[in-house]
Amino acid sequence: MNEGFLDTIKQGNCLEYLPLLPDNSIDLFLSDIPYGISLDDWDVLHNNTNSALLGTSPAQKGKSGFKRRGKPINGWAQSDRNIGLEYQQWCATWAGKVYPKMKSGSFLFVFGARRTMHRVINAFEDNGFLLKDTLAWKKPSAHHRAQRLSIILERRGLKDEAKKWQGWRLGNLAPIWEPVAWFMKPYTIGGTITDNILENQVGAMNIDECRLNGTSPTNLLEFGFTKEEKRIHEAQKPLGLIEYLIKLTTKEEQVILDPFMGSGTTAVAAKMLRRHFIGFEINPEYHSSALKRLEQIVPVKSREIPLLLQPTLFAKNAC
Repeated sequence: MNEGFLDTIKQGNCLEYLPLLPDNSIDLFLSDIPYGISLDDWDVLHNNTNSALLGTSPAQKGKSGFKRRGKPINGWAQSDRNIGLEYQQWCATWAGKVYPKMKSGSFLFVFGARRTMHRVINAFEDNGFLLKDTLAWKKPSAHHRAQRLSIILERRGLKDEAKKWQGWRLGNLAPIWEPVAWFMKPYTIGGTITDNILENQVGAMNIDECRLNGTSPTNLLEFGFTKEEKRIHEAQKPLGLIEYLIKLTTKEEQVILDPFMGSGTTAVAAKMLRRHFIGFEINPEYHSSALKRLEQIVPVKSREIPLLLQPTLFAKNAC
């Protein structure tokens, strides 16, 4: 079962590897997929027709939180109206390949962007998955991505208009949260979820191991990076957040799939918690960094959570 893939991160396109996995062999899908918002070259998942994309505008120079130019929400051309649909079609190309590999009743956590998550949901539902919930990952802080309208007007020589629009900005509110779509693969019609749990060992939540300060978990997840965590990938997620989702929905020795491994956080968390993982990463540099990171990990004992990964500490120790 999954020979040649178990506990490895393969370098290459997941579309080539997914069909090779045995059907009904994956206990949990957990992935921070590309968001389709043109964050970098690997995130441009549409037919771009403008060379300015991913360049740098004067307003971005010297800024750390918004380094490359994206497309305005109104687009630069009529063809830009198709970006959302093209992203949905891209999601569907691999979601359909994932479906037969998941056990009946298993869970899937898919990280996404606020503007494009509905496209992910459409693609997954069209391929047979059910949307169970949408979680919110709340960050400790977020970059303010809005320009002062008065400054823009002053540069145009419109002093009176600049005074009129003092205090107003162009852009977005600080993006303090990101959605996480929680799907499940349907179990046998006519059976019950309890029957499915007994048969496939998936579909339940380990509430006792995931209590925060004695209270049951909610669909608001507040996690940040610890000082010890090295940032490898621009879209990297906190290790504690991924660990938490794994502990919530899987048992030791179960198999977790991440087709977009990036910096390897899913693999690292799985190894620490004595779960198996299967991962793919198309970028050679990220793949190499993920493998090096994975080599340094030592699995923890059953039911033992390292102090640095205690969820309640993240708000205090976040970057």
